[in-house]
Amino acid sequence: MCHLFAHQPQRDYESQTRSLRIDGHCTSIRLEMSFWDTLEEIAAKEGMTLAKFLTTLHNEVLDHHGEVNNFASLLRCSCLIYRAKANTPAVVPDYRPAAAAIMDAAE
Repeated sequence: MCHLFAHQPQRDYESQTRSLRIDGHCTSIRLEMSFWDTLEEIAAKEGMTLAKFLTTLHNEVLDHHGEVNNFASLLRCSCLIYRAKANTPAVVPDYRPAAAAIMDAAE
């Protein structure tokens, strides 16, 4: 099972900091590339740019909770919820064949 996780492309878990403006305030968010990819996918499905989607989400959380604690963590959890509800795999290749070949070679 660890082969599935260990053989993923390093690009997927490399962090990237992006600067954006939310309600006129400049901020930066650091997330792993797989989360940025998923957020871009969600935004596209909503017919929004990523910046517009993030601003909309931030404002909805602010309206609902009165504050936004740890927006980066909220975004990561949002991606997990999106994947779970959509019942779709994250945008990563299927490594099971490679893992099976490694397991066969080890036998």
